[in-house]
This record gives sequence, structure tokens and C-alpha cells, in this order.
Amino acid sequence: MTISVLLADDQALIRMAFRSLLDTMPDITVVGEAANGQEAVDLTRRTLPDVVLMDVRMPVMDGIEATRRITSSTASRVLILTTFDLDEYAFEGLRAGACGFLLKDVVPAALQAAIRAVASGDAVLTPRITRGLVDRFAQIAPWPRADDAGALFARLTPRERDVFHLIAAGLSNAELAERLFLTEATVKTHITRILTKLQLRDRVQVVIFAYEHRLRTQGG
Repeated sequence: MTISVLLADDQALIRMAFRSLLDTMPDITVVGEAANGQEAVDLTRRTLPDVVLMDVRMPVMDGIEATRRITSSTASRVLILTTFDLDEYAFEGLRAGACGFLLKDVVPAALQAAIRAVASGDAVLTPRITRGLVDRFAQIAPWPRADDAGALFARLTPRERDVFHLIAAGLSNAELAERLFLTEATVKTHITRILTKLQLRDRVQVVIFAYEHRLRTQGG
């Protein structure tokens, strides 16, 4: 199945470069280009692309607000691309509903894989951003157990907590399996149970959960 993609970036040369790259990929079709966040919202509502590649810093409306409006009103999934390796942008983009966050220096194969993953309903995070996101803002002590989030977290088994911490630290399923001496199928089962118990949608929300509740990461 062909994946439809909308490009949103205020720099025409950047859009041209991404279009040229994506045009070489047989299963991906660029259906439009937007030069600012408002155009991205309007074009997304008209064309309903599978994935929106969203820049962060744009005029009229920034990429964070555009992401929030797109994810709240359409089924299109947003993959944020930026040159700025800043945790604030990563976190705000994820909170706005983005399914992934990559830097613009990502290699073509990784970008293609990320688009495919996001289009299929998965979440994509750059490991160095994910690790920095939690490590920078998390406190040493976990949140109070009386907190609703603490009560949810208490539902996890010790092994599920191990998996939770490693997801929050940015490890992939393969890395999780290697670290914990498990098969990838077992890791996926643990992740499914974690998402259910914590009432979360995907890996992105695991990171947000750890970040917002200042949960210490272990082994990241």
C-alpha cells in the first residue's frame, strides 16, 4: 500500500530535498507541501495524508500547534523533523500528539523506516532525544505512591517495570530483548501489558508518562 505524505517546512529548499528523496521510494507519495503551520493544518484536512512530516519553527503557526490541531481533528499521524536537538521541542511535540520525533540529519533509510512505522500505527523516537528527555528532567525519587499515576504504576510487575524504564530510556525492542535476555515476542507482550495497565496508547506516551511524573529511569 502506498503511504501518502505531506511536507511542512518553511524552507523551500528543505521541502524540495525531502520531496526528491521521498520520490525515489516506491511505496511513498508526496501529496502536498506547506510553508507554515496553518497551511499544514489546512492541507492535511483537505488531503488527509497518512503521515505529515512537520517542521517545528515555522511562521504564522509553529509546528507544535499545527500538530495539536491535526491530531485532534484528523486521522493523519505526525512525524516531527527539526534541526534543533532540544528536549523542550521533543516533549512539546509528543504532548501535542506527534507519533515520532527525528532530527533532520537522519539518514534516508531511517527516515523511510520511520514513515512506514508511523503510518502503520507505531511510534518512532530518536534514542538520544528520548534518553536526554527523561534523564534531564526526571528526579531521583519517583512520584508519591498516593498519586493516581503512582497507583497505575504499582500495577506493573517487577519485569514490566524493567521494560518500562528501558522504553523510557529510548531502547528499541531488539535492545530490550538483548538487555533483559528475552525474545522480542516476549518483549512485545510485556509492552502490550504495560500500555494496558497504564492506560497509554503507545511508546511515545510511555516517555511522556515517565517525564511528567518524574520517574527515574533505570539502565538507560
